[in-house]
Amino acid sequence: MSQKLKGLLVSDFNAENLAAYLKNDSNEPAVDCEVAPFGQVAQSLLDGSLPFWQSPLDFLVVWSRPEAVLESFARALDGFAVDADTIRKEVDAYCQQLLLAKGRARVVFVPTWVVPAAHPGQGMLDLAPQVGVTRLLMQANLRLLENLDGHSNFIPLNAAKWVELAGEKSYNPRLWYLGKVPFGNELFKAAVRDFKSALRGIQGRARKLVVLDLDDTLWGGIVGDDGWQEVVLGGHDPVGEALVDFQRELKALTRRGIVLGIASKNEESVALEAIAKHPEMVLRKDDFAGWRINWNDKAQNIAELAKELNLGLDAVVFIDDNPVERARVREALPDVLVPEWPTDKRLYPHALRSLDCFDKPAISEEDRQRPQMYVSERQRTELKSSAGSVEEWLKTLDLKVKAEPLNAANLGRLTQLLNKTNQMNLSTRRLTEQELLAWSGADNRRVWGFHVADRFGDSGLTGLLAVEAENGHAKIVDFILSCRVMGRKIEETMLHVAVDWSRAAQLKRVSAVYSPTAKNKPTLGFLEKSGLQRVGENQFVWDAGKAYPLHPAVQLTQEA
Repeated sequence: MSQKLKGLLVSDFNAENLAAYLKNDSNEPAVDCEVAPFGQVAQSLLDGSLPFWQSPLDFLVVWSRPEAVLESFARALDGFAVDADTIRKEVDAYCQQLLLAKGRARVVFVPTWVVPAAHPGQGMLDLAPQVGVTRLLMQANLRLLENLDGHSNFIPLNAAKWVELAGEKSYNPRLWYLGKVPFGNELFKAAVRDFKSALRGIQGRARKLVVLDLDDTLWGGIVGDDGWQEVVLGGHDPVGEALVDFQRELKALTRRGIVLGIASKNEESVALEAIAKHPEMVLRKDDFAGWRINWNDKAQNIAELAKELNLGLDAVVFIDDNPVERARVREALPDVLVPEWPTDKRLYPHALRSLDCFDKPAISEEDRQRPQMYVSERQRTELKSSAGSVEEWLKTLDLKVKAEPLNAANLGRLTQLLNKTNQMNLSTRRLTEQELLAWSGADNRRVWGFHVADRFGDSGLTGLLAVEAENGHAKIVDFILSCRVMGRKIEETMLHVAVDWSRAAQLKRVSAVYSPTAKNKPTLGFLEKSGLQRVGENQFVWDAGKAYPLHPAVQLTQEA
């Protein structure tokens, strides 16, 4: 079992119920959290000497009620007219306190403010200038978000959604008067679900691949029996419309970097013809990174597809209308997420939107391009199969690699690589943006990002190299490469850059210490054939007196 994450709850209300739900929730990651004295948000944030700040925190939750931290909002609740500029200034002052926690936890969750549940509402005045409580709160929340923008380890969370999910159970007046608990337990449960989902995303554990069945999942009916012209999809039909919306939701996921695949018991030619020809299909062949359309066991097909895409099974979600197939995959592949799926196809879009396994703290341009990158990779594979040798294949790719130092523009993406990449990852250390920036600030350290492109497209910023000089030699601290570009001599190019820097600094040798995990065995496999000398069980060394060769198929440029 993984080690529990340590957290702290700072609030102006009694958060013991929330802490209990966080500790007892069975979903990963497991957490243990302390609760600061309630009603002392400002005191807790301003006094860095308090005991709960003395040990490193994995996460911090700062949850306040607007009427408790914004004086003008409390006046608005009492019926006074309040100027929006006054509210914004008070939010700015509150955020100055909030940002004091920036270096005290790896991530700080800030739930947005909600109108107190006991407030009866004002009808037509709710959104009126100066007196509209809801309007003032919207302005306050917008200002809060603007203040947190640019502080990557501050994650605002939408508390209004928790109120909607909990409905009438979001508030229990008895709890407030008995124990100063402003929210009902159902709301706390909804919050815990989002906290856990966010923590998984920050740890790089968001799911990356959705594998779909076809018949009665992506469309209605059996294409092999009915023909593609007769399957239910679109048209003036409730089920057909819902399935089109389901496909639209899947397409939207690809714009967040989620990859789609197919595992279907069908004749491949028949299924692909339906995907290509049906006029109501939202998803087409190039929206899928790969597929297994045959009559084999679906668990076997999913495992093969994940391996082909260089993804672990814990990155996979499998969606199938058939409960027997779902049970089979759950049993055979326990790391794959297999959600229960509604029998009513009109509920498919909602069921997909309800999944909490895709949460990420940010979406980079590389994320948005990932589905197309997998299509390009399939084209490379097809070319490789027709080439006479690997060397001939590499020559045809027109490989271009650019090494650039860590900077403000690439900090977010490199941090994402550091925290999400598992297979080609030497040390698997995890750092926030601030921690990576601070680590790289020393004169004896260098961090590079690697852009990779070839004639099939731009794979983006897919590699990270961090090197530290100590005692006359260079130590490779981080050696990270996305699985999308492994096996194209990019690994050797990164070693070339590390050795080249070491030689320029007149260091004697370059070493890399492999830290084994359950997933990073590809790193060991590469080091064993890299030409570096193995010293002991997990250390590999190169004599910096000689250059490390750059493969002739790679065109390398380096930015100062």
